[in-house]
Amino acid sequence: MCASKRVHRLTLAKNMIKSVEKSCRTTLLAAESLLVNPSNTQTVVPKYKLLVVTVATKETDGFRRFMRSAKHFNYSVKVLGRGEKWSGGDMSAPGGGQKVRLLKQFLGEMSGDERVILFTDSYDALFASGSGELLKKFSQAGHRLLFSSETLLWPHRLLEDKHPHVSQGNRFLSSGGFIGYLPNVKRLLADWSGADSDSDQLYFTKLYINPDKRKSINMTLDSRCRVFQTLHGALDDVVLKFEEGRVRARNVLYDTLPVIVHGNGPTKLQLNYLGNYIPNTWTFETGCTVCGQDLLPLSSLQELPSVLVAIFIQQPTPFVSVFFERLVKLEYPKDRLQLYIHNQEPHHESHVSSFLKEHGDLYQKITSVGPEEELDITVSRNTAIDLCRQNKDCDYFFNLDIEVVLKNKDTLKILIEQNLPIVAPMITRAGRLWSNFWGALSAEGYYARSEDYVDIVQGRRGVWNVPYVSSVYLMRGSLLRSELQDIALYNSQSLDPDMALCDNIRNQGVFMYVTNLQMFGRILSTENIQTQHLHNDLWQIFQNPLDWEERYIHPNYSRILKGQLMETPCPDVYWFPIFSDTACDHLVEEMEHFGKWSGGGNKDNRIQGGYENVPTVDIHMKQVGYEREWHKFLLDYVAPVTEKMYPGYYTQFELAFVVRYKPDEQPSLRPHHDASTFTINLALNHVDIDFQGGGCNFIRYDCAITSPRKGWALMHPGRLTHYHEGLPTTAGVRYIAVTFVDP
Repeated sequence: MCASKRVHRLTLAKNMIKSVEKSCRTTLLAAESLLVNPSNTQTVVPKYKLLVVTVATKETDGFRRFMRSAKHFNYSVKVLGRGEKWSGGDMSAPGGGQKVRLLKQFLGEMSGDERVILFTDSYDALFASGSGELLKKFSQAGHRLLFSSETLLWPHRLLEDKHPHVSQGNRFLSSGGFIGYLPNVKRLLADWSGADSDSDQLYFTKLYINPDKRKSINMTLDSRCRVFQTLHGALDDVVLKFEEGRVRARNVLYDTLPVIVHGNGPTKLQLNYLGNYIPNTWTFETGCTVCGQDLLPLSSLQELPSVLVAIFIQQPTPFVSVFFERLVKLEYPKDRLQLYIHNQEPHHESHVSSFLKEHGDLYQKITSVGPEEELDITVSRNTAIDLCRQNKDCDYFFNLDIEVVLKNKDTLKILIEQNLPIVAPMITRAGRLWSNFWGALSAEGYYARSEDYVDIVQGRRGVWNVPYVSSVYLMRGSLLRSELQDIALYNSQSLDPDMALCDNIRNQGVFMYVTNLQMFGRILSTENIQTQHLHNDLWQIFQNPLDWEERYIHPNYSRILKGQLMETPCPDVYWFPIFSDTACDHLVEEMEHFGKWSGGGNKDNRIQGGYENVPTVDIHMKQVGYEREWHKFLLDYVAPVTEKMYPGYYTQFELAFVVRYKPDEQPSLRPHHDASTFTINLALNHVDIDFQGGGCNFIRYDCAITSPRKGWALMHPGRLTHYHEGLPTTAGVRYIAVTFVDP
């Protein structure tokens, strides 16, 4: 009983402590409110008295983003300096005085004691909320002029001790944004007499750290980032907050939702990331809300834009002939396309020359640079850019590296219709997250994975502002002749050409985008490429299995697995399509190129025991180094068929070879049983076209297949039941690929 009373008393004591703590917190909050607003009243300024002012001497991508955010929240913005040459420095060092001069001149004749001026940077800033919230928070600040704040002191660290301390939040002023009543803003600017290249940051800082000036102007800092959020020094404090139908930036350190987000200093890329969402660019409810805006409908044009397509072959690459086949099939008028082809790889000279011979006359103009010219890739890429830059009729530059598998025939039209300065179709490496863009950069300027990278790769975003694109991208020709006109874009002392390109573009404030609104294609793997064979693409079943399948597997193969196209011409003999015509041709040509056919005698050192009971004129897959690849083909494409026909039967492939039948060499094969549980017999050419006669006769069943189909395989038991013979080839040359299968 006594113990129970003690527990009860302890519980009462704890509850009393909690009550006192809560009361204290309430009192402190009330006191803070009185300090912020001594009258404890909040007279919110009417919206119509607000004027937003910014300086923009040219319309950059960042400026257009700022204006879109302003339009979204119905802000009226006065833009100063349009058409004026910028002389305020490159902003990598103290400068910006031109902004102060322009603002002072603009406000000089303006009157109205209750007029409120919001002055903000625009190239690297955006609105996250509307004027109602902005003016309410300004009124709650309890001062007539409120400056943006930041965690880092710039440009003079020696002034740190002179800054007043704050109870919570940032201590240092940022010149990127302020809001105040017109008379107070005028007093702020009254003493400015500096040059355009002088530091606006230093000017405003000196006013703020002067107690008398600070008091007379009635200025303070937005220390807890309720209105202004600077990103420099605060990247870890700012996260996205998804609300219904909109997105905010949230400062988790102070638990505030700023109205304006400013990517000051080296945080432009982080602002670009936030700008992909804020204020409603992308939301969970609506997806991408701007992807359909400001498009350029090609149907509205009398003539499609002229495009220079730059193709670069830097290393041995598989499926080059297929690349050029897709280029020809690109849905775009050939007379509006110029080609620049730079091939550094002697192995691919035949592919390029074949394309030029067959299709070169279709194009407006072709410039071809071969390996004999030994042109450096950086010089070559800059040369291609210059060809477009120096031609006023070149509307777009389209970079297309040879490892790009462009499956979408409308890619070029889709990219042009996006109406963006630089846009890349998103492509990935099959089965991997590797892509042709980066979502973020490390501090050193190399790859870093952004939080939304996987979502973009998996197609869950839209048109995305990113810091790096490569391999395939479209650039406006006018951009090359304006913002990027005096830059060797691919030059860098430390970066490779693609990274140098993106670095130089970012430094000019130009945005790069990637779009995943449609499926465009993929990127080939160029690792472990073999070049010693006639048809090296045959060996790509491991490195690029999807491309290998598209090239070499019969287009109707998938129907077999659905129970279609499986024929039974003889008892327990299955007949189905598996190889494409190209696969058949390449395998035959590879064997003939190798040329070491067996003599068709019984003595055969290639097999165990050295004696062949039923010899053929053949070449083993092992002889041409194709045994491993053939085994992979059988496991991936033949085994599913055998398991469908023989459920539960695990197949092990023993011997594979290509047989040649010729009337004057070995026209037929005597009756025999195969040394296998069952056999795969794949026809590699056409009867009545490539040869006459031929076929397979199953003697016990008196059933002959005399019209073998190219690319189709016969699957039949080998031992015991299916005694068979190869029928005579009477003209031409017949080829088959034979595989013995054992359990």
